[in-house]
Amino acid sequence: MARHPMLNQAIALSNAGRNAEAVQLIRQVAATGNAEALGVLAEMTWRGGLVAQDPKQARRFFEQGAARGHGKSNLVVTNLLASGVAGNRNWRQSMERLRTEARQVPARRKALSLIEAMDLDPEGDPNAVPGGKKLSDDPEVVHFEQLLTPAECRYLMEATGDQFEPSMVYDSNRQLVRDEIRTSDGSTIHWLIEDPAVVALNRRIAAVSGSHYEGGEALALLRYSPGQEYRPHFDFVEGAENRRILTALIYLNDDYEGGETEFVRTGLKVKGRTGDVLLFRNDGAGTGPNPNSEHAGLPVTRGAKYLATRWIREGRWIP
Repeated sequence: MARHPMLNQAIALSNAGRNAEAVQLIRQVAATGNAEALGVLAEMTWRGGLVAQDPKQARRFFEQGAARGHGKSNLVVTNLLASGVAGNRNWRQSMERLRTEARQVPARRKALSLIEAMDLDPEGDPNAVPGGKKLSDDPEVVHFEQLLTPAECRYLMEATGDQFEPSMVYDSNRQLVRDEIRTSDGSTIHWLIEDPAVVALNRRIAAVSGSHYEGGEALALLRYSPGQEYRPHFDFVEGAENRRILTALIYLNDDYEGGETEFVRTGLKVKGRTGDVLLFRNDGAGTGPNPNSEHAGLPVTRGAKYLATRWIREGRWIP
């Protein structure tokens, strides 16, 4: 379908730096029910910048665009129904939509196949929660062997394509900033692309950690090439009202050398195998970090190490 001429005009205005006029045109076209304009307005409202950031309103725009046949909006709505981000959660409806999408979209067929191999209850949570091996009491460190299958690990490694960039972290204002002590490359499975298969994996992490999905940050993917490392640091975010209390490290591969996770004050070193998860507590007895939770990702000496990190907050984190 040809793009609405006013959308072409909006693009030209934006390229010329006349963003306010461009936004006004996009809103006018979206108000007519144009599916593409609704999708554009949804993206803008989700990310903020040119318009006020409002995830819940953005989700409504995505839903309107999906109802009018906008392809990307359809996929986003399915994802958000699975997760419950910025609105209601309906796993069963999400799965119905995913089955329909899988008939035409190869990536959705892969997600559906992965889910069908999982042992899930009707709400997308694991039917069984395996126990782990405690490696340390202070800090509390628990090792879950093969919590993810090799196929699930490959899926996460490929979830964002090759969109790896210098690693970023959230500051206390929930803004992503350049990480000064982590030399790896990173990518984020952010909430718009967190499909039902990834949601199910994140809910598995929540189950074994005794936390809630809603308290988890978006899953971060990390790639460490030879010489790259994560210098000693704390995951606890100083000054944050919603404290980061737990970290789950998901080891996505093991065909590399070096790269051990080391708790620098206790000497504990862990090199997980493919699918292993290392869970540890970051908070101390008071409101600050546990000094013994200081840890590092040692330099990789050969190959590439892939890791997924799920930082878990004390309270709800998702919008």
